[in-house]
Amino acid sequence: MAQIIIKQIKSRINCPAVEKRTLDALGLHKMNHTVVKEDTPSVRGMIQRVHHLVEVTNA
Repeated sequence: MAQIIIKQIKSRINCPAVEKRTLDALGLHKMNHTVVKEDTPSVRGMIQRVHHLVEVTNA
């Protein structure tokens, strides 16, 4: 499967708790942290939830 690179570009301060939990589920814990994930519908759904906090590129 294809992989995507997810980078947190904005702070989680003052975000709702559900968005903080979504960032944790993606493996992002602080700004400028980068993770590589499989491009699945469930991961895309989590990215859609926090699209204003992350940047996504193809691996």
